[in-house]
Amino acid sequence: MSTESTHRKNPKASRHTETRHLVIYGYTRHELAKVIRHFESQLPEYVRISVDTNSLVTRVTLTGVHSGVELLRFNMNRYHQDLSRIFSEETIATDDKPIARVLGELLHERELTVACAESCTGGNLAHRIVQVPGSSAYFLGSVVSYSNEVKAEVLGVPRHDISEYGAVSRQVVCAMADGVARLMHSDCAIATSGIAGPDGGTRFKPVGTVWIAVRYGDDTVAECIHFAGDRNEVIESATNHGMVMLINLLRNRYVEQEDINDE
Repeated sequence: MSTESTHRKNPKASRHTETRHLVIYGYTRHELAKVIRHFESQLPEYVRISVDTNSLVTRVTLTGVHSGVELLRFNMNRYHQDLSRIFSEETIATDDKPIARVLGELLHERELTVACAESCTGGNLAHRIVQVPGSSAYFLGSVVSYSNEVKAEVLGVPRHDISEYGAVSRQVVCAMADGVARLMHSDCAIATSGIAGPDGGTRFKPVGTVWIAVRYGDDTVAECIHFAGDRNEVIESATNHGMVMLINLLRNRYVEQEDINDE
């Protein structure tokens, strides 16, 4: 039987499939739909795009199916590059990797270590980091400083800062990051302190308010984020945000947040 007649009887027999991935951070599903609307409209019929968003982490997948493998690969690479340019500042990975793995690879490549000081995330940062095989090479440990007493006694957070500014504040979360780095002799640190809910919020610090600090070397930076969702969603979002902050700091891509008055 000739090749031509085989194609007529089974047109899908020689089709090839190519996939490309992009992991970005910071968009809700609704916001993302607006940004990629034009890009999506320019895609040919043989390429489809799928979007999976969870706690501000989005995995974008391009899937192409075509009989011409070389043409398909060329165009898929081009569409992947176009998509990467659209999200040049928000891209965490250009392949299918969890955020914790991206962070781990950066730390491992640079022979750096990290430790965590967790209040509202309650150990979730440590959990996510150690899910990556080989994390013992760079992860030293975590202090779950849920109480103010542990913040002060174990991490060395000044009691005056806790009473003056509150546990959910820039001053306290920066002292937590510095304290755990000093305690564990780590190169980097991530610290979280916030109000995961459903109770505990105030007018100035509603439920979902989280202060996150990251430290690399002698530099410590902090941000106050108001996350949406229930308790588990706030914890997951704060965990993701802390890792992304450190990734950007390590890549020299970190942009300082504008001053926030949360008093």
